[in-house]
Amino acid sequence: MILLFLLTVIAALVLVILGILVRGLFYLLVIGAVVLIADAALLALRSARRRRPAR
Repeated sequence: MILLFLLTVIAALVLVILGILVRGLFYLLVIGAVVLIADAALLALRSARRRRPAR
């Protein structure tokens, strides 16, 4: 599962970089940012679910 997380982060970073460098592809910057935010949110949800309450 961590491999999938890393692949989506890399893909999002590539989209962001392309969106910054290539003129007229601002939408890639936006898509990359949305993917990064969604990926971080999913990681936070997964880590919150794994925590076990103290006994």
